[in-house]
Amino acid sequence: MITISLCMIVKNEEKVIGRCLESVSRLVDEIIIVDTGSSDRTKDIVKNYTDRVVDFQWIDDFAAARNFSFQQATKDYILWLDADDIFTKEDQEKFTSLKQSLSPSTDAVSLNYHLSFDEEGNVTSLLRRYRLVKREKNFQWIGVVHEFLSVSGNLVDGDAAVTHSPLSHDRERNLRIYRKLIDSGETLSPRDTFYYANELMDHSLFEEASNYYKKFLDSKLGWIEDEIRACLKLANCYFELNDKESALHATLQTLIYDVPRPETCCRLGYYFMEQGKNEAAIHWYHQALLYEVDQHLSFQNIAFSTWVPHLQLCVLYDRLKQYDKAYHHNELARKYKPMDDRIVGNKKYLEDILKKVNIKSI
Repeated sequence: MITISLCMIVKNEEKVIGRCLESVSRLVDEIIIVDTGSSDRTKDIVKNYTDRVVDFQWIDDFAAARNFSFQQATKDYILWLDADDIFTKEDQEKFTSLKQSLSPSTDAVSLNYHLSFDEEGNVTSLLRRYRLVKREKNFQWIGVVHEFLSVSGNLVDGDAAVTHSPLSHDRERNLRIYRKLIDSGETLSPRDTFYYANELMDHSLFEEASNYYKKFLDSKLGWIEDEIRACLKLANCYFELNDKESALHATLQTLIYDVPRPETCCRLGYYFMEQGKNEAAIHWYHQALLYEVDQHLSFQNIAFSTWVPHLQLCVLYDRLKQYDKAYHHNELARKYKPMDDRIVGNKKYLEDILKKVNIKSI
């Protein structure tokens, strides 16, 4: 069976680090914590799980810190996590099975990353990231912010997942690092241009963000998944700026790169829905439901291929007085969000209508 080093970089994570290490400590053979300047109880908590705590002077470069943490590892494979990540009990079992069965010829393993959840605890957004890598391959992290691990060789998809469970975070940190790079005269790579635009949008700087999304797309040097996301995020910016025509054009631009994704379909459905073009809207929402989601997509918002189109189809069929179809789609939406007030309200409203219609038909 392979052996695993857990490598983490942390700073002032006293609220979450114990929870993270408790969920993973029995899955790995070595825990290495690289501290980048904690002033709280982080180190004290970490010492309950490992004596391998190493200091690293923070230089506004996430890749440098992660590469340093990897250099401390001594086991066959390296697992990396952030302090606000955890393995649920179910995923602990899956990861244990993965560890016991993994072929030593494997160079890197991707795991799902569960990013957000609805009120019922269902995963609503996720992506895949390479989490477990062979130490001797010396894979490197790239990027001062929103860093990525460059891997190659024999790549495997694991069925375990890491759950992101933040309590809080420094919203200004990444934006501050990017602005510092720009002020120093650094030219942002296409990837950094995309992620800088994301930071700007997250700070409601929609006009500035739209300029950087366009700059990224004009470079034609991005990964196709980031290009599609950039188009959709650009559409969000235009929507916030009340420029609906440009939002539509940005949405349509996704079709340059691939067949219509569920989010694109839902946006087009909403565009026609707002205009009262119900049949056209129905077509696009049905297209969202027909799409077979690729598990390797960089980012997935499950809502756009599940309850959102069903809920909108309920509204549209109600407009057309096709109450059976409206009720059918509301029930399908209810499978995903049984406690949603809108869906519960629709159920009562449509059941009352269908009851009256059936009485009249007798």
